Amino acid sequence: MLDRLGSSLKDALKKLAGKTVIDRAAVEELVKDLQRALIQADVNVKLVMQLSQTIKKRALDEEPPKGMTVREHILRIVYQELVSLVGMTDEVRLTPQTLLLAGLQGSGKTTTTAKLARFFQRKGLKVAVIGADTFRPGAFQQLETLCSKINIPCYGSPDEKDSLKIVREGLKSLTSSEVIIIDTQGRHALENDLIKEIIDINTISKATHRWLVLDAALGQQAREQARAFHEAVQIDGVIITKMDGTAKGGGALSAVSETGSGIVFIGNGETIEDLERFDPDGFISRLLGMGDLKALAERAEESIASTDVDVNALMKGKFTLRDMYKQLEALNKMGPLKQIMSMLPLGNIDLPTDAYDVTSIKMSRFKVMMDSMTSKELDDPGIISGSRIHRIALGSGTSPEEVRELLRYHKIMQKALKGMKSGPGGFQMQRLMKRFGKTN
Repeated sequence: MLDRLGSSLKDALKKLAGKTVIDRAAVEELVKDLQRALIQADVNVKLVMQLSQTIKKRALDEEPPKGMTVREHILRIVYQELVSLVGMTDEVRLTPQTLLLAGLQGSGKTTTTAKLARFFQRKGLKVAVIGADTFRPGAFQQLETLCSKINIPCYGSPDEKDSLKIVREGLKSLTSSEVIIIDTQGRHALENDLIKEIIDINTISKATHRWLVLDAALGQQAREQARAFHEAVQIDGVIITKMDGTAKGGGALSAVSETGSGIVFIGNGETIEDLERFDPDGFISRLLGMGDLKALAERAEESIASTDVDVNALMKGKFTLRDMYKQLEALNKMGPLKQIMSMLPLGNIDLPTDAYDVTSIKMSRFKVMMDSMTSKELDDPGIISGSRIHRIALGSGTSPEEVRELLRYHKIMQKALKGMKSGPGGFQMQRLMKRFGKTN
C-alpha cells in the first residue's frame, strides 16, 4: 500500500513540478490525481473529497508566503493537508504504565504485544507481559516463545480459561515491572461477551492506556470496529498492523478518526523489531519522497552505537568499498533496507527492487570479494577494470559477474545517499523541506 500510494503521490507532484504555468487547470489536474491515488489506497471517499476541496480552495485563494513560489506553496499545502488526513499522534511516555491491547482475532495482537515489549525494552524500561488470550489455541505459547527470545517475563497459563483471574494474578506477580502489557483475546466479530470481558479487564488492570490493534487489511471496515471498541473502553491509541502487505491501508488509517485518538505505532514487517512509532509528518514526508531523517536518526542511535561506523560520512554520501561492508552491516541491524532507504530524502530517485536484496549471505560474499581487492581499489572503485575484475573473482572464488554485481550495488547506494543533499532536477524535496518545514 505504502509503495503504491507513495509512488502515485510523487507522480502527481512531479507532474505539477514539470509545468511551466501553475494555473487553475494545473491545480484541478493535481487534485484529480490526488483523489485517484487516495481512493485506490482505500481512503474513505468522503474524506478524500473533503481533502481535495480544501487543497483546491487553499491553492487558488491563498497567497504564497514571501519568498515562496506558487509551485512550492501548492506542494506545501498538499503536504499539510495529507498530514491532517492521517491525524494526530499520541505521545508514548517512557514511564511506568499498564497497556491493554484490544482487537479482533487475527489482527496481530499477540505479535504486537511482543513488539511493544521490545520497543520499551530498547528504551531501558523493565517490561513484562500478561497473556490473557484464553480463546485462541496456542496464543500463550506463541507469546511466551516470542518473549523468551528477548528475555521478557511472560505471565499466563495455557490451561486457565478465566482471563480475569490471569490478569489479577499476573499483576500481583509482576509488581517489579515498570511496563506491563496485557494481550487480550479477540473474536471474528464484536460479540457482547468479548466486549464485557475487555471492560472487566480494563477495570481490574486500571490500564494507563487502551490501545486498539487494527489489521490494515480491514480497510474501511476498521471504522466500525474502532467505534465499538472505543465505546466500550475509551480507546486512546491505535496500532495498525501489516501495513507492508495490503492495498487497504489507507482505509485503516482514515478509520482512526472514529476513536478520536491518534495512531501510536505502525507494524510494517514480521520481525520483532518491525514496529515503528507513528509520526504524521514523517509518514507523509516518506510518502512524498522527502524522507524521515528523525526516524532514521533514532534507529541509527539504537543500532549503530556499538558498531565501528562513520555515520556522518554515511549521511554525507561517502560510500567507499572500504567501509561499505561495515555500513551495510549496521543498516542491516537497523531493519529492512527498504524501510531505511524510505527515510532518506531521495526526491524522485527510483531504486530498482534488487537494490534492497542484500541478504546476510550476499553481504558475506561481498566481504570476501573486498578482501581480494587492493587498498587503491577499495578507496577508488572507479579504477577496477575488466582485468582487475577477473583477478578479484579468481582470488575470492567468485565469478566476474558477482564482482560486477558488487560494483553495481555500490554505485546504486552511493547515488541514493548523495540524493539526500537534494532531489534530482528541479524537484528538490530537501530544499522544500527547509523552506516550509514539517509544520502547519
